[in-house]
Amino acid sequence: MAVSKEQVESVLKEKLQPTNLVVEDTSGGCGASFDVKIASPLFAGKRVLERHRMVNSALTEELKSIHALTIKPVTPEQWVE
Repeated sequence: MAVSKEQVESVLKEKLQPTNLVVEDTSGGCGASFDVKIASPLFAGKRVLERHRMVNSALTEELKSIHALTIKPVTPEQWVE
């Protein structure tokens, strides 16, 4: 089953309470590849690998249908447009 951009956004908003979130479907619309840039206060004090694990954990069900996921997890203070 295909995963939508809106589905990824909804799950991340619910589980990681981001202050900023940009999700881009890079699969051409089939839902198999996404770029995620996310800023969350929950990332404070965490290393990049831990932040990636938090995003992957939040998207456990969705990752069953996603082929590629690029993640840029930052704190709100590190967010750059």
